[in-house]
Parts: sequence; structure tokens; C-alpha cells
Amino acid sequence: MFIKILLLIAFIAITVGVGLYFRKRASDVNSFVLGGRSVGPWLTAFAYGTSYFSAVIFVGYAGQFGWRFGLSATWVGIGNALVGSLLPWVILGRRTRIMTRHLGSATMPEFFAARYKSNALKIAASFIVFIFLIPYTASLYNGLSRLFEMAFHIDFTICIVAMAVLTGIYVIAGGYFATAVNDFIQGIIMLVGIVAVIAAVLGSHGGFISSITELAKIEDAAVSTTPGIFASFFGPDPLGLLGVVLLTSLGTWGLPQMVQKFYAIKSEKAIQKGTIISTFFALIIAGGCYFMGGFGRLFSDTATVGANGFDSIVPSMLSGFSNLLIGVVIILVLAASMSTLSSLVMASASTFTIDFLKGHVVKKMDDKKQLVSIRLLIVVFIVISGAIAILQYKQGIAFIAQLMGVSWGALAGSFLAPFLYGLYWKRVSKVSVWCSFLFSSLLMILNMLFRSSFPTIIQSPINAGAFAMLAGLVIVPVVSLLSPKPAKAHVDECFSCYEETVTVKVKEDLGVEAGA
Repeated sequence: MFIKILLLIAFIAITVGVGLYFRKRASDVNSFVLGGRSVGPWLTAFAYGTSYFSAVIFVGYAGQFGWRFGLSATWVGIGNALVGSLLPWVILGRRTRIMTRHLGSATMPEFFAARYKSNALKIAASFIVFIFLIPYTASLYNGLSRLFEMAFHIDFTICIVAMAVLTGIYVIAGGYFATAVNDFIQGIIMLVGIVAVIAAVLGSHGGFISSITELAKIEDAAVSTTPGIFASFFGPDPLGLLGVVLLTSLGTWGLPQMVQKFYAIKSEKAIQKGTIISTFFALIIAGGCYFMGGFGRLFSDTATVGANGFDSIVPSMLSGFSNLLIGVVIILVLAASMSTLSSLVMASASTFTIDFLKGHVVKKMDDKKQLVSIRLLIVVFIVISGAIAILQYKQGIAFIAQLMGVSWGALAGSFLAPFLYGLYWKRVSKVSVWCSFLFSSLLMILNMLFRSSFPTIIQSPINAGAFAMLAGLVIVPVVSLLSPKPAKAHVDECFSCYEETVTVKVKEDLGVEAGA
């Protein structure tokens, strides 16, 4: 217990210290929300990765999908690295940084307002962000609290309050820059921790080969009658596996707390380096988590699966390890959860202030008032999501993966297509953006309320969310082609930022004329 507490105190001291150290760099809205758009590649890449992966992945998804798909769940981690990290940096990174700066947008709803010339879109998008980030945040608390209960045997409510207060202190004090620096520190902890955990999990069953052999012997007639299915390449349910890969990978393209990382990046070189760093980070963290979760059935003697049982699998796997390793795991998951929580509350509070309160509720809102509002809303958001987490836990409303599925499905389904097409295609219409917003939001709300009435393939929030994203990629171009063209002058002005001439050094461009 002493080791666990010592590691915990050290982590808290560093985290709070970073927040207080950078408080002077959060003196205005631009520096508080975007770090002055001067954040380097390592901080941005780690901020992207740590916002991506949290206790939801480590406890909820790794446990549930490792149990469901066996070793093939590792494909989810690979998809997260390639589709969820590499491709967004390559396809969205540069264009997002260029156009958002040109349009003067600090949030995703502000981008929609400026790109599609609609204040109503900005207000609608800000409500979608604020409402649907809450269940995701609640899921972070629950995943972390289960591990704290296992390690310290303390009340669930205390875990939530402690995590909320700690995150609130360093985010409110230091803003985006403090969050990015803490994300970097927390990312290092996650990398070291996941390697240690995988080694311990495999070591507890005789090593890699022995663990694979044992996993191949496990049978579950309710899932599949094929021998060795849980140690196979694609597992017992390849289509279900594909749905999880799509939701957890493609979803990052439309999540405001993820895309906003590109707004703040410093330079072209930072984007290039950040792409590589972010991809390797995701491969190790996500690939490691799902790989570890794939061996969950080897611990079936301690892991119970039933109502809310999937969330207990990973804590059960770890419960028999040494106090030092459990302490490392606690810090790992705490780091992952706090980094994601800080990103979520920052995105939600800044969006609601800049895109809804400013100019609509409060007509004259100067920079100082905006900063006060963002900080107050961070507190409000943390309190609301914490209260929902406690209610969800005590009433057993839904387990971690469901909460995240609803949130990701509504947000990414609503925003992915309008944002992606908006960066590349001049023909996107305002009507098509409204259709994407309404379709995905309503689909996920109805799925949550009337799940049993949905077709079997999309009853799961995971599959429903993946369907919402793919549908949006079809809805936006089809509706755009059927609706009136947007004003040419406005669209040309938006895209003019890509045509600006810049001077670069010879080492970056040969500058040789054609035929020379």
C-alpha cells in the first residue's frame, strides 16, 4: 500500500506543479484554448494520443473486446494506429491548421460557422459537443474508479471527486499548454506501463507461446464451435470486429477534442514529425491494450462476466500482481484518464463559451470574460459528468463501452463528413451539414432509448456509431449535389488560403525549373 500511495502522490505533485507553472501562459483565450498555436510535434503528438486513449480503452474496450474476439482484438489497436492516428495527421493535419487559422476559428463549431456561413450551425454543433461529451466523460470516471477500488478498496465516489478536482486544478490554472505538457508526461508513463503490464500478463501463464497455446484450448459454444477460435487471426466475429475498428479508428476524424490538436500545431515540420510520433504511440498503447485484453479468458477463474462484468475483466487480470506493478497500472490508467478528461472538458467549455454564449447569450463578451466563462464551465462540466458517473455506477445503466459508443457515434457521425469534405470540396452545402448533424444525433439517441427495435446488426452502440459515420460520408456529398450550390465568392475566399505563396529553403524544395 505504501508503494501505491507514494507513486500516486508523486504523480499528483508533478501534475499540479505543471499546471501552476504554466498559469502565466494562459492569460488570454488564444493561449488558454490553443496554446498560441505554437505547440511543437512531441507535445502535439502525445496530446493527440493521450486524448485518444483512456481508461475506456484500457479497462472497458480491452476487457470487453478481448473477451469477445480473443487475440484478434489486436486488430483494433492496429486500426487505431493506422486509421485513427496516421491517416488523420496525413489527410487532416495540414489543411486543418491552414484553413482554421485563415478563418480565425478556435473550435470545430466556429469552423462550421465560418466555412458554411451559418451561425445556426455553430450553435447546433456546440450543443452536440456539450451534450455528447458528457457520457464519454462519465465512462472515464468509471473505468478508473474500478481500478482504484481494486487497489485501494476505497469508495467509488471518492475516486471520482479526487480525479475531478485534480484535473480541474491543472486545466483551469495552465490551459492548453499545461494540458499538453502533462499529456507528454502522462504519455511516457503510459508507454512504460503498458509494456510492463503485457510482460506480467504473459509471464503469469508461462510466456507468449504458452499463453497462446492455452488460449487456443479455450472453447465457448455460445460464441463459436471452431477449435482455437480465440487465438485465430480474425477471431469468432470478423464483421463485429470490423465495426469496432471503424468506430474507434475513423471516429477520431470527427471528434472535436482530437481535431482541435491540429489547430494548435506550430509548423510544417511539426506536422511531419507529429505524424510519425503519434502513429507509433498509438501502435504501442492501443495495440498493447487490445493484445493484453485478448488473453482475458485465461483469467476466467477471477474475471466474472455478466451485467457490467466486462469492465471487471482487466482489474481481475491485474489483481494478483505485485504491489509495485499494480501501482504502475494505477498511475498508467490515471494518466490516460486525466489526459483524456482534460481534453474533453477543454473542448466542451471552450466550445460552449465561444460558439454559444459569446454574441448570443452575452452580446458583449471580451477576452477576459470569455476566459472566466471557460474556466467556470470546466468546473460545471466536470461536476455534471461526475454526477452522471456516480448515478450510472449505482444504477447499472450501461457499461463503459456503451457510453463511449453513444458519444463517439453522435459526435463523429455528425462532424466527420462535414469537416473532412469542408477542407477539400467546395461544393459542400449547408443543407448537407444539417442532414449529417440531425441523422447521427437522432440515430444515437434513438439507439439509446429503443435499442431492441433496431435491426440486430446496429443494436450495439458500437455498430450504430460506425454506421452513423459511414452514412455521413454518403449523406453529405449526395445532399450537396441535390441542393443549391454555396455562394462562389465565399467558398473561393475560404479556399484561398491553400493558394498562398510561401518561400522555403532549398533543402526542402529543389526549386529546379522544368526541363533544367
